[in-house]
Amino acid sequence: MSKFKRTLITTALPYANGPIHIGHLAGVYVPADIYARYLRLKNEDVIMIGGSDEHGVPITLKAKNEGITPQDVVDKFHGIIKDSFEKFGISFDVYSRTSSPVHHETAAEFFKKLYDEGKFVEKTSEQYYDEANKQFLADRYIIGTCPKCGFEKAYGDQCESCGTSLSPTELINPTSTISGNQPVLKETKHWYLPLDQYEPWLKEWILEGHKEWKTNVYGQCKSWIDSGLMPRAVTRDLDWGVPVPVEGVEGKVLYVWFDAPIGYISATKELTEDWETYWKDPETRMLHFIGKDNIVFHCIIFPSMLKAEGTFNLPENVPANEFLNLENDKISTSRNWAVWLHEYLEDFPGKEDVLKYVLTANAPETKDNDFTWKDFQNRNNNELVAVLGNFVNRALVLTQKYYDGEVPARGELTDHDKETLAEIAKIKGEVEKSIDSFRIRESLKNAMDLARLGNKYLADEEPWKVVKTDAERVKTIMNICLQITANLTICLEPFLPFSMEKLRGFLNFEKMDWEKLGETDLLPSGHKVNKPELLFEKIEDKVIEAQLQKLAATKKANEMAEAKAAPAKENIEFDDFAKMDVRAGTVIECEKVAKTKKLLKLKIDTGIDQRTVVSGIAEYYQPEELIGKQVSILVNLAPKKLRGIESQGMILCAENADGTLSIVSPDKAVKNGSEIR
Repeated sequence: MSKFKRTLITTALPYANGPIHIGHLAGVYVPADIYARYLRLKNEDVIMIGGSDEHGVPITLKAKNEGITPQDVVDKFHGIIKDSFEKFGISFDVYSRTSSPVHHETAAEFFKKLYDEGKFVEKTSEQYYDEANKQFLADRYIIGTCPKCGFEKAYGDQCESCGTSLSPTELINPTSTISGNQPVLKETKHWYLPLDQYEPWLKEWILEGHKEWKTNVYGQCKSWIDSGLMPRAVTRDLDWGVPVPVEGVEGKVLYVWFDAPIGYISATKELTEDWETYWKDPETRMLHFIGKDNIVFHCIIFPSMLKAEGTFNLPENVPANEFLNLENDKISTSRNWAVWLHEYLEDFPGKEDVLKYVLTANAPETKDNDFTWKDFQNRNNNELVAVLGNFVNRALVLTQKYYDGEVPARGELTDHDKETLAEIAKIKGEVEKSIDSFRIRESLKNAMDLARLGNKYLADEEPWKVVKTDAERVKTIMNICLQITANLTICLEPFLPFSMEKLRGFLNFEKMDWEKLGETDLLPSGHKVNKPELLFEKIEDKVIEAQLQKLAATKKANEMAEAKAAPAKENIEFDDFAKMDVRAGTVIECEKVAKTKKLLKLKIDTGIDQRTVVSGIAEYYQPEELIGKQVSILVNLAPKKLRGIESQGMILCAENADGTLSIVSPDKAVKNGSEIR
């Protein structure tokens, strides 16, 4: 039995500067939801807290780039995120936001208490300042050359090319992203949380007291502590966030890392007046579900804040996951390299559980892992359809066929029957052992073993053959299959809630508590089951190909955006340029050159004459769309034969970084033969 009366689950607050993607889901929300649903099935007192992180520089950068206000940004993406979570079935008890009045009040009160009790250190330091815009620059408002790898667009806090953590003063040739000017260093005052003072306590609390934490979490904490902790600023110069509640201080807000975790407290306040029971009663267990980039904040910084405040519980465990990549490339919001949840829900209606299953089965629990669309297809077709769906369908179809949908009574049990029924309780124990240790991927595998058990039992017993010689024996076989099916609705409920609701509909069966899992008489004889449908359906190659094409288009767009113009060629004299005779002309005829992919044959009225030109633009233009179009043509180019056709000039085109061509045309109609200079 747990020593705790209740559990508070918090989930990392996603930045409201973009939608939710599969990396967020795999790292945080799917495992948290599975664990919360599991505890609810056990009738434990549990609440799951979520919300949008709506402060910080990524929000203000997004607003600046789009010419809107930060509030506009967070209103848009908070709505998208919350709606996506609801449709996907992430079972938050509350999903809040840090721009809410209750959060501003809670965060300000938290800061003020520590400030009044002298828990902060006040420091004056030099920070970059944009003189043109008269403001201090947050780290992400500064870009420059990374001193480690030479990447020219590294941010003031991190290089996204090599991943190195940086400080703004380390950048080579720093530039303000607001004005484009070189910033200057200017003194500013801030308050710091003296983490160095909490180092001895953290060593004892984490390194001695929580050796049961996941190795990736414990190891990262140990590395930070062993390296020596430094005071960390809790305020910054910015006009978006929770204002610092100190008289005479203007233009300063709480640093987002300080204000965001307080969002868990303010969200709980929104949920219940009894919020202090979940935060201050020692019989409450607090769990932080996060990704590895948040380990330091939730294991070292936030606990130090809570310790300094003095009245709050500390986290009992922080089951953080590593990162999920996409098709062997790092997921990136800025590069649009992601599978976005709201788009998935549109592209795969009714397949919420398929994505949950794949992300859980491939969860990055101890090391970074990779999501591929082929693996998604294979796991759906070979596991959900061929294992789980196949067993359920066979059990219910045979029940309809042999007994008109009524559960048959069990007769005398064979040793094989007894062993099979006993295995259900063993599987329950394995699932519990895994999930209680936050090995969610392993727990799903163990739960699916129940479907594998059913398939093996059916294959061994072959009721479709036995029915011809021993009809009474088949009643026992089918009863056992149906008991396994009923147990599946409990065992897989935390992992596949939509599918198990559907399966309960097939069985005409009410939702059961976890304690019922393992019982072998969940469906009484004579109970009427409904006609089944397919629990899962195969995903065809063309569906996956469409997703791969979408990613290919994204990769191409990124390459185009990052491509640099070719350097200018060597200077020429004006007289050399003047030798080129470029005229405006109109296409009067156009056709494809036979047995070629790239060539078009055009007749062009140059104002001087009508001439034939062969051009390699067939991949980018259809003949009919060029007829009547004005083009720029080099008319004094020496004729050249192409595929037996004499080409008497060259159409001028602009070539994109990806090799695509676009005809250079006058933006207004001009007389054919007009010189282009």
